[in-house]
Amino acid sequence: MKTAVRVMLLLVTIAGPAFAQRGAPAVRSPEILPDGRVTFRLAAPNATDVRISGDFLPAAQPLQKDEKGIWAVTVGPVKPELYTFQVSVNGVAAVRGSLNIPGPAPMFYDMRPVPHGGVDQRWYSSKVIQTTRRVFVYTPPDYARSSARYPVLYLLHGAGGDESGWTENGRVNLILDNLIADGKLKPLVVVMPYGNAYPPSSPLSEGADAMRRQRDLFQRDLIEDLIPYIQTNFRVYSDREHRAIAGLSLGGAQALGIGLSHTDLFSRVAGFSPAMGAVTSPQAGGLDFKPLLADSQRMNRVALLWVGCGTEDTLFQSVKEFAGQLQTSGVKHTFKVTEGAHTWHVWRRYLSEVAPQLFP
Repeated sequence: MKTAVRVMLLLVTIAGPAFAQRGAPAVRSPEILPDGRVTFRLAAPNATDVRISGDFLPAAQPLQKDEKGIWAVTVGPVKPELYTFQVSVNGVAAVRGSLNIPGPAPMFYDMRPVPHGGVDQRWYSSKVIQTTRRVFVYTPPDYARSSARYPVLYLLHGAGGDESGWTENGRVNLILDNLIADGKLKPLVVVMPYGNAYPPSSPLSEGADAMRRQRDLFQRDLIEDLIPYIQTNFRVYSDREHRAIAGLSLGGAQALGIGLSHTDLFSRVAGFSPAMGAVTSPQAGGLDFKPLLADSQRMNRVALLWVGCGTEDTLFQSVKEFAGQLQTSGVKHTFKVTEGAHTWHVWRRYLSEVAPQLFP
């Protein structure tokens, strides 16, 4: 029965704000009400259980079915922000989408009438991994009209994501366009690679040797193949003073590990809610930060070392402990504690805060 429902719901189409199942009446969803509450609906007359989850909800919420087979629930009020949600039918993910609750003024990630940069999808040959890999590259608004070189940020996604995550969910291009237009950010190029050497079945399920190989191959691909490709095909500086690395969750831990292990290549390093255990645990191959941090003189070559995490994040304690190691070792850094869980609206704000600090 579960398979049958899933096949039926794959016929769902999204047209504007409406979700419509073939053979069922069109419904409006999500509908933002004047008081900030939001109603979600789904036409699924054969379903027996429909639930919605999202980063604006503490837990999955059940929908109720009416006599026409329309399932609905109203939640909130929801604070102005851009959220993601998922509707599951009989335990199977059926609809994924985004929910944008507008504020009284444009948000920092909104499309504004300012000059816009571009996001290119490029393919490069990886000799390390022996395959062709995709990378997303943001170039600032004046890139095509200029002959100047730009500093470059390598920006990594989290576990379960891919190289499209920072543009599709993070709105990195709009955030940077707005910062540049407001005179808060020096134009830069942002490189967003796929953060795995090969697609993992799950972040920590392949054993220590496999995960160590995964980590090492990605690091080598970044350094030996991707950085040379970017330097050949984009007008970016080639020195460490104009090169930064940052990331979220798994990518945040990767950025800290790669950046602090290669201070000859990166002068700015940032981790947003970094999943430290994903790279330090024995199952992940056991990257040990202690020898790196013990050389505080080398670590303090990094012009900016920034780590942030929300207090509602399940990773908060491990990130706090890592920041404590930095403090004890005499490594200059910023540890930013904010509200929020392990969600995109935390990471978008971190990017907006950190980007202007990279190359002031």
